[in-house]
Amino acid sequence: MKKLVFLLLLVLTQYVSAQIEDAWVFFADKENVQISIDNPITILSQEAIDRKTMHNTPIDERDVPVNENYISQIKSQTGITVFAKSKWMNCVYVRGTQSNIENLLNLSFVSSVEYADKTLNFASGINLIEDKFALENNSRNFDYGFAANQIEMISGDYLHDEGYTGSGITIAVLDSGFPGVDTQGGFAYVRDDGRILGTYDFVDRSETINNNSSHGTRTFSDIGGYIENQFVGTAPDASFYLFKTEDITSETPVEEAYWVEAIERADSLGVYVVNTSLGYREYDNPAYSHTYEDLDGQTTFSARGANHGFDKGLLLVTSAGNSGSTDFPWVGTPGDSPGMLTIGAVDADGIATGFSSQGPTTDGRVKPDVMAQGGNAYVINQNNEIVTNNGTSFSSPITAGAVACLWQAKPEFTNAQIMQLVRESAHLFNNPTDKMGYGIPNFQLALDALLSIDNQPNNHFSVYPNPVLDNVIIEISNFPDHVNLRLYNTMGVLIMQETLKDSSNSLNLSSLPSGFYILNLQTENFNQSIKIVKK
Repeated sequence: MKKLVFLLLLVLTQYVSAQIEDAWVFFADKENVQISIDNPITILSQEAIDRKTMHNTPIDERDVPVNENYISQIKSQTGITVFAKSKWMNCVYVRGTQSNIENLLNLSFVSSVEYADKTLNFASGINLIEDKFALENNSRNFDYGFAANQIEMISGDYLHDEGYTGSGITIAVLDSGFPGVDTQGGFAYVRDDGRILGTYDFVDRSETINNNSSHGTRTFSDIGGYIENQFVGTAPDASFYLFKTEDITSETPVEEAYWVEAIERADSLGVYVVNTSLGYREYDNPAYSHTYEDLDGQTTFSARGANHGFDKGLLLVTSAGNSGSTDFPWVGTPGDSPGMLTIGAVDADGIATGFSSQGPTTDGRVKPDVMAQGGNAYVINQNNEIVTNNGTSFSSPITAGAVACLWQAKPEFTNAQIMQLVRESAHLFNNPTDKMGYGIPNFQLALDALLSIDNQPNNHFSVYPNPVLDNVIIEISNFPDHVNLRLYNTMGVLIMQETLKDSSNSLNLSSLPSGFYILNLQTENFNQSIKIVKK
């Protein structure tokens, strides 16, 4: 009997070890880090360098590419397939048996492994790696046609009337495919003007994004589509990168890895705004699915990637999800990230739709951030037809385009400042709800507030070290009589306030949890903010 039990256990062990698993494999280091940082044009576009310089966004080790030699060695290992990579988190996404993946830990440059099946991480005792942390202004008078309600609801028409139509701002759209964008008349306005700057399919590793799924075509139309007197997107004069990150044949966490890789590329190309009408929670393998407890903005791979993207200066806009009327009504990931502007859906009358996913996140933060029309929203499809679609997939790009137009007004402002202005303009800002977050934004109020702030691009102060562990030093040149200091978290909540009376000051942040914060210094003559990373 004991022998039989032993044999059964042996067979079971062999069966489990032979199961195909998905995992992230993290590397211990990178090559030529300091050389790359000292010569950023070798790893980033000039557009990316200019944006980071304007916003005081540091260029650091995260911007250095993953060591391609390491990736080649991983690919050569028995039973391992590599699908994606992340430079910000210095890892690759692989598939193989558990035993083959475990064998990768024998490679000297592999620091850790994180399985998509979280129970394996617990069972194997593997520790998760810790995350590091003059434009044109031409007033336009559009006939919005079918798109009028969804634009006017958020006062996007006011932005256009004031000359802010997205000109000079680059937007990346991440989705499942864009058929018709290269041929149909509804995209000729942006296409013929040379403002589709590039395309890439991260699933099939090709430049072609013209596949059977038209979801991306429709979401893109709500930003960049244009049919005279019939339809206008919210940022018709912006420039675009179109990236396919969704594999419609299956649901696996590799799509989160593709998504992170795509926003890394967007950052390196100098993109300002990213729209994602995608979300992740349930997978074909239930062991990989995310629980509500995972949706704390720090746990899932895509949420961690979004946090890096926010820290790198991107303004990330995403759909809240369409599970509001299910037994799991909450916002999915990466919409749970504090670095994301997460958008829910209302109908044409401004009432929250039943399908729109709700908050709060598991750690109690307000999500969605704001709302836009996603019930019977108008789109241009792959056949150049103007039709209605339902989903937060459409409220997200409607908002993303308006955000790009707002940022056009003062591109020297940071992503965090623009996001906060959008939240504060919403009609429920003082009384947010689980279903509607801060409510429907009013971009007229946001623009008026933005233009009223004197936020000179020249540095009046320096802050170091950043990232900071305990004490941060604040030095102010040409010190006035006094400076008002305010520290906000990423949700715009004021957590610290004091008056500075000296040109050199030390601020103790040791009591704060790790994460991102916005430090604002204000006098009668200037108002500037900088992003602080607390380790």
